[in-house]
Amino acid sequence: MTDELQNQDNPEVDLDEEEELELSHTDKLVGVFTEPSTIFAKMAHSAPKAIDWLIPALILILVVNLASWVLMSNPNIKYATVEKQMAMVEKQFNDAIAAGQMTQDQADQQLEGIRERMEEAGGFGVQNVIGSLIFIFLFLFIIAGVYFLCAKFILKGDGTYSHALVGYGLPFYISVVQWILIAILGLMMEKSMQDLSLATLMDADKATFVGWLLAKVDIFSIWIYSVIAIAYAKLFKSESTTPYFIMIFGLWIGFSLLFFLLAKAVPFLAFFTQM
Repeated sequence: MTDELQNQDNPEVDLDEEEELELSHTDKLVGVFTEPSTIFAKMAHSAPKAIDWLIPALILILVVNLASWVLMSNPNIKYATVEKQMAMVEKQFNDAIAAGQMTQDQADQQLEGIRERMEEAGGFGVQNVIGSLIFIFLFLFIIAGVYFLCAKFILKGDGTYSHALVGYGLPFYISVVQWILIAILGLMMEKSMQDLSLATLMDADKATFVGWLLAKVDIFSIWIYSVIAIAYAKLFKSESTTPYFIMIFGLWIGFSLLFFLLAKAVPFLAFFTQM
């Protein structure tokens, strides 16, 4: 009783206890895997921290490059990857030649240069690291921005863009595990992989609608987007997670389908549907 009276007289004690109980980054990392609903609900009561999206993003960049280097260090995987990519490029060039947009000599010269660059790529080099650094952070800022606008102005959530960055960036730790498994399975199966979807495991053509559907059947993608939906629901102080599940999965499937249809209209984009 005496201690309670002392704490009431001295509010600084309560503040100190709250600071001591503040979640560490390790707590948040573990919570993403074990109890995302609880961990993000607790995070909603404190100011978002940049390290909660910056550290996962940097670790993901490192692991993606290491995984790619490990896979491309296997000569069979590298040869198959280059040949698959060259086949798609050659098809695009053949279509351009048939349409009179380029000559055979021009196509041959460009194909030679493309093949050389592809054979040189895949190493753990500065260019690859910088490229993935730019891509992942650009992707993080843009996607988090889209989610923020939807959560703030459509679902009327109570959160900031910083909350959106944390809600999207912290689940990158799940992607880290995914890429570790990609490297392991890729070496076992001797094939280059970008995900663990049914389309990849079954060697389905992602440029077809069936391949596109199979690409969505990915336990890691479903897991990651589920955690993101929970994160946004809690960080934006929603009483229900259902609207956020609809928002996150709707945007994922919607934009993916839009890009797939655009690839049909613009053949060049079909190259990226195979990645």
